[in-house]
Amino acid sequence: CDILFSEFYTAALMGSTPERLEKTVGKRITPLSRDDVEGGDIILQSARKERVGLLIAGDPMAATTHVDLRLRAEKEGIPTEVINGVSILVAAPSALGLQHYKFGRITTIPFIEEGYFPTSPYETIVKNFETGLHTLVLLDIHADEGRYLTASEAMNTLLLMEEKVGGDFFAEHPLVCGLGRVGSKNMVLKCGDIRHMKDEDFGPPLHCMIIPGPLHYMEKEALKAFGRAPDDILKIY
Repeated sequence: CDILFSEFYTAALMGSTPERLEKTVGKRITPLSRDDVEGGDIILQSARKERVGLLIAGDPMAATTHVDLRLRAEKEGIPTEVINGVSILVAAPSALGLQHYKFGRITTIPFIEEGYFPTSPYETIVKNFETGLHTLVLLDIHADEGRYLTASEAMNTLLLMEEKVGGDFFAEHPLVCGLGRVGSKNMVLKCGDIRHMKDEDFGPPLHCMIIPGPLHYMEKEALKAFGRAPDDILKIY
């Protein structure tokens, strides 16, 4: 590539820094804001004349913003190539030894704002469980403000959602898994009762969660070995 851009608002760079990345590739990398990437003009204008690379944490096509940018390039006759990375959709289940094909619909827990308190993430978790499936729970990111929802904050939010809808899912199935910085050397994996886990410290961002559905015996062994899931809770599953 003649020009390299980067964006780290859809996901943060784990286990490295933009500066270390520059040193590794031996070329200047220009960071772009969310508006720059969603607008696309800076990237497309450069790509009309030169070979341009956009560096992204995780798998680039997991974000609709990047799909839209690629479509716009194709319409202009600018050839594109995708170099796939490892997505959190695959990395999180792998970290805990859970079977990938047993995951249902993914959900995201947002920052709760005044006048905005959806319960759809909780409802998705319950529906997945009833169908015999695990749930990967992504957590909201406001990178431009330096705000990253933590796993413990998300667990507290889920309990509030349960209270709001009058449910009892976590009373009967309290096992939750919190994951911090998946893919990095300082990754943290913790599994346990949500009533205790909601006060746990998972360290710096990024975090995500998995709410297990019914478990295969090997999945139970994996959660115990890798996430220190307690025997008394695993018996419920």
